[in-house]
Amino acid sequence: MRNFRYFFRLIGAILGRFKLLILISIFAGIAFFFALRYILPLFSASKVVRIGATGAYSADSLPYSVLSMVSSGLTKLDKDGTPIPDLAESWESPDNGKTWIFTLKDNLYWQDGKKVVSKDISYPFSDVTTNYPNDKTISFTLKNPYSAFPTVVSRPVFRTGLLGTGSWRVTGITLNGSIVEQLILRNKKREETIFKFYPTEENAKLAFELGQVDKLTDIFIPSPLDTWKKIKISKTINTDEYVAVFFDTQNKLLNEKNLRQALAYAINKDALGGGERAISPISIDSWAYNPQVKTYNYDLNKAKSMIDDYKKSAKINEVDITLTTPPLLLSQAESVQKDWQAAGVNVTLQVVSDIPTDYQAFLAVFDIPEDPDQYTIWHSTQVSTNITHYQNPRIDLLLENGRTEINTNDRKQTYMDFQRFLVEDSPAAFLYYPTIYTIARR
Repeated sequence: MRNFRYFFRLIGAILGRFKLLILISIFAGIAFFFALRYILPLFSASKVVRIGATGAYSADSLPYSVLSMVSSGLTKLDKDGTPIPDLAESWESPDNGKTWIFTLKDNLYWQDGKKVVSKDISYPFSDVTTNYPNDKTISFTLKNPYSAFPTVVSRPVFRTGLLGTGSWRVTGITLNGSIVEQLILRNKKREETIFKFYPTEENAKLAFELGQVDKLTDIFIPSPLDTWKKIKISKTINTDEYVAVFFDTQNKLLNEKNLRQALAYAINKDALGGGERAISPISIDSWAYNPQVKTYNYDLNKAKSMIDDYKKSAKINEVDITLTTPPLLLSQAESVQKDWQAAGVNVTLQVVSDIPTDYQAFLAVFDIPEDPDQYTIWHSTQVSTNITHYQNPRIDLLLENGRTEINTNDRKQTYMDFQRFLVEDSPAAFLYYPTIYTIARR
């Protein structure tokens, strides 16, 4: 008992003597707790957004929308696809497209604070000689003249480790072999954006359902997420790609232009559930777009008549076509199948996961090149990339002239003619620019 009384007296004495210090310590402890709980997070990543995207990309082939957050190219593209200054303040070609000389802007810096000089700029070109006359000048000498070269160098450039010049810096990357699975970016406000890449749209939507990502971009089919209550969905028309039916022009049936035209007339484009109509292989936003090509508006009677004429001239009773499509466009393929059947064509659907090497008609989404140069897609010499096996000497000549002509007005006229003659020949039935959706939690 005595010991207890002594103990309480001792405590009382200590409290009486050091009460001010004890009170200050208590308040300091409370303040420290609140600092840890509420203030410290302000100095770490203040906002983290996890974005799910579809596609298989290496570190060198990530989407431009991602790369442009981290760095810049010598040029960048205006809304109509015209190259304008970015890292370079100006450029010229003294020999009509074979040599291109770029002059860098002043006061450019990499994200580590090092000044950007011309020798830092490196593109993985083949058959191109690069020279650096001084710290502000870079010169490219091509094997052949190429008028679209300023568009090519709009691709963002990097130093080792994806170190760029932009406002967002790469702070982490996860690879599966050479394929990027995750990319982490952070800006000076310490905001963080995490991109997660999935092989299919269904995989990306499953990740959203499981809470692994907060936002999905470039989604073609929003269901079943569009039935969720606390979801914000926005949609845009993607004029950087189009949906079309590509024809194998060397096929024994589809090498006939009139039959290809008939199949184009037979498709009710407005019933496909897509975005804005596409009538040519060049984007509606491009400076080279031709709005006056043949549109092939839906005309079932005309399609029937042309198909009947084809049957008579070919001395056949039936036209049998296999329509190949990826799973993503299966519902659109079924609509095309019904339209063609209504016009008198027997149609078999085939679903594939990759671009087929052997097909008759192929319904697909196609990326539109940034420059109107489409030499690799339609020129007869491009065996591996000309998927329609299209051959037309007039189109070949126009494509050759378009990529060597430096004058913009002359180039524009060349590509206006290219679209007019190509669409008339119908190696593909151009349908629409797709609607894409962004899905986010509220």
